[in-house]
Amino acid sequence: MAKVVMYSKIPCPFCVNAKRLLNAKNIPFEEIDLTDRADEMQKIKEETGWRTVPIILIDGKLVGGFTDLKALDDSGELDKMVK
Repeated sequence: MAKVVMYSKIPCPFCVNAKRLLNAKNIPFEEIDLTDRADEMQKIKEETGWRTVPIILIDGKLVGGFTDLKALDDSGELDKMVK
């Protein structure tokens, strides 16, 4: 199974929705909470080019945020990517 990593912070309703989607699909993921860790947040934003949280990676490849994750799920691509 692919490695899924999600960078998040509190509060973040999109992070909550992404976690719900992944949990509902029984997709294991590592969550890295960047709340109160501005330096690490800036570093991952620079590395990925993504400016908002959540930042979701599958096998090291940027998927995007919750809306992107949901679109992948709706199209059936998410299941293919994580298997």
